[in-house]
Amino acid sequence: MGRAGIQLLFAGTIFSSAFLLFLVQPLIAKQILPWFGGSAAVWSICMVFFQAVLLAGYAYSDWVTRHLRVRAQAALHVGLLLASLAFLPLVVRAGWKPSGAEDPTWLILGLLFATIGLPYFLLSTTGPLVQSWVARTPWGAQVYRYFSLSNLASLLSLLCYPVFIEPRSSLWQQARGWSWGYGLFVVLCAGTTLLVARRWPEDTPLPEGPGQAAAAEEYKQPPWTDSLLWLVLPALASWLLLAVTNHITQNVAAVPFLWILPLSLYLFTFVLCFESDRWYRRSVFLPLAAGVLLLCAFGLQHHVGSDVRTGLPIYVGGLFVLCMFLHGETARLRPGPNHLTRFYLMLSLGGATGGALVGLVAPHVLPAYYEMGIGLMLTALAAAAVLRRRVWLRVSSVALAACCAFFLIVQIGGDRSDARHLLRNFYGALITFDVRRTDPSNNVRLLSHGSIKHGEQFLDPSRRREPTTYYGATSGIGRAMAVAPAAPRHVGLIGLGAGTLASYGRSGDVYRIYEINPQVFELADSEFTFLRDSPARIERVLGDARLALERESPQGFDLLAVDAFSGDAVPVHLLTAEAMDVYMRHMKPDGIVAFHVTNRFLELAPVVARIAQAKGLHAVLVSDDAEASKWLNPTDWVLVARDPAVLARDPLRAVASPIATPEDARPWTDDFNNLLGVLK
Repeated sequence: MGRAGIQLLFAGTIFSSAFLLFLVQPLIAKQILPWFGGSAAVWSICMVFFQAVLLAGYAYSDWVTRHLRVRAQAALHVGLLLASLAFLPLVVRAGWKPSGAEDPTWLILGLLFATIGLPYFLLSTTGPLVQSWVARTPWGAQVYRYFSLSNLASLLSLLCYPVFIEPRSSLWQQARGWSWGYGLFVVLCAGTTLLVARRWPEDTPLPEGPGQAAAAEEYKQPPWTDSLLWLVLPALASWLLLAVTNHITQNVAAVPFLWILPLSLYLFTFVLCFESDRWYRRSVFLPLAAGVLLLCAFGLQHHVGSDVRTGLPIYVGGLFVLCMFLHGETARLRPGPNHLTRFYLMLSLGGATGGALVGLVAPHVLPAYYEMGIGLMLTALAAAAVLRRRVWLRVSSVALAACCAFFLIVQIGGDRSDARHLLRNFYGALITFDVRRTDPSNNVRLLSHGSIKHGEQFLDPSRRREPTTYYGATSGIGRAMAVAPAAPRHVGLIGLGAGTLASYGRSGDVYRIYEINPQVFELADSEFTFLRDSPARIERVLGDARLALERESPQGFDLLAVDAFSGDAVPVHLLTAEAMDVYMRHMKPDGIVAFHVTNRFLELAPVVARIAQAKGLHAVLVSDDAEASKWLNPTDWVLVARDPAVLARDPLRAVASPIATPEDARPWTDDFNNLLGVLK
């Protein structure tokens, strides 16, 4: 095989491994979400698994290159590749489905290990291991370009899944396609392994590359400061990625798929910085980074950073510049090929550390999204460490850190002066605050989750039971309440918010509330009085609503309100044909399931209507512009019933309208759903 063919084999192996590595994460997570609920905790457990196995793969690559000869590496690796084929096809077995309400953490980790453990581990090893083999070839000086290629493959995988793969295939088809792709990867990787063992079997002098030390220096241990920066700089880039993503999706615009933009830029900076030294120039990016740090820190003030017209360009553009600085400085510190696998291990450990601090630690120790300001301050201090040999740059960086700290303190002070309560956990940050108006009878208390309002109550005792926001008498849910039987009603609520719907409760009614976030119950009790003032009996179920309903005996609801679709992270598992079956099992023959589909960015009404049509049910849309009252918001509710006569009762008949659905639209199921296809 000629040089071009060998380089193509190396490139194909690395590209396919990175592409499959990124692709499998949403694929496997989507398979198990209906079993464990579409909660942030489930995604977090999946990410902990992926990061842990990725680190294990990098550690394996570092160990085998240091302790085994090339032929021993080849024998071990080919054996593992062949063994991993036993994990195919990539389908989670039904035996892993939970049987009760136990903590799912260990069950999820166990099923992930049993389903994808060895294949994911081997995909993780490929980048650093194959690059260590490339370093033995005559063109080994270009080895870091392969790292750029792997990040390009990750970026393409990230974009391909929501745009091309998810809308056009079911989960089973995706799993089968991924399994075939993995089989091809095994062939490529085994071929690469055997080729290296045959052509470059013994330790050979590693080539000298531009910007690296001479060959005689390649075996020297890098300074401990460099090794530390290999960890710290990628950790800060990962930290800023998640901090910016949290900020723009929670505080700027709750737009579905908006998280793809910062992640794409993050990966793109890896591609640029490791493809060639020409992309990162200190003379360009140092002043840019300084300006961006100040601008992003200033933007922590709510009126600047939370306005979509200013906040989005500030933080998305800022992330690109700061990641170019952090990844560019990391690339400048890259060692010779002899220390390549250790370098990648530290990069991976840094990325995992930054992600864990923001994703797992911050929700438990920070009452709001303060990691943005902390990350900016730490980045300025890291710049001082990188530029420590030039006094004026070091001093300037410390001064920048002080400025970032000042604006962070201003942000914290502003939150504490405006907010009554700030609470945060895996499910996000909740804030309650009072709005005072000229007429004291119009003063209200608000509950919000980022930029999404989840409830409002008048502070005047005479108006406390008055429905507000999306739940007025003229809204779809208000009219559904009006047509419900006059006898004591049994009402189910999926999603609590401030508890506004409890204001419709009467003596003898039973309101059963399903809420996944315990802090929502806490604030509904301590900050609002809808639950306390309601004459109805209130029953509480903490946990994922669909899982709870699947385990319960039929409740016999007159009305079930499904109110969980207003944000950017739509719980799709509550909006599938299987979920509709669960709901209808709990309904009385003339019961109504009301879906709150008000959303600025997603057209969800046709999704519900298509599922109802496929199940032989009837659906109507009730839109309310709420012009008659300044205390109500425009709403869209889809009402679903078995009997069309129920939806033709007054006062529904005059306002209900049919819902047009595309003829070729597929009903959403656990196996197939496509948020991109319903973007407005």
